[in-house]
Amino acid sequence: MGTEIERKFLVRDRAVLDAATGIAYRQGYLSTDPGRTVRIRRAGDVGYVTIKGVSRGATRAEFEYEIPLDDAVELLALCQRPIIEKTRYRIDHAGLTWEVDVFEGDNAGLVVAEVELPSVDTVVEIPPWVGDEVTGDARYFNANLVKHPFRDWASPSG
Repeated sequence: MGTEIERKFLVRDRAVLDAATGIAYRQGYLSTDPGRTVRIRRAGDVGYVTIKGVSRGATRAEFEYEIPLDDAVELLALCQRPIIEKTRYRIDHAGLTWEVDVFEGDNAGLVVAEVELPSVDTVVEIPPWVGDEVTGDARYFNANLVKHPFRDWASPSG
């Protein structure tokens, strides 16, 4: 079984992206059921289908497979709205690769950094540009940003 171990944080200083190159992402959900999500993603010119299980802290089952780009485009048309639009940047820090997502569309204004870990006990050196941790806050799950986009939040903490 595939397992994802990931921590998620808000970004407090976007200047870290000034020297980085991003990739445009479009992703949608065929299922946002709390017990499982089925995601379709277009990352640049590559398509993926991903199935994720229930989050247990920073861990959950994850199965991801590359699919033909044309299939990804057609499947995105079947997904719930809104489609998640974002640009992803990869930033290396202290031996780990951080993925920084700058959201657009209905989630414009939200900037989140995620770091995937090899084990739950991996020590993470937090970069100075990272802010509050939101790993356990379900509002920040991309599948939930479809149902409750960032633009509809009263504030990032409310």
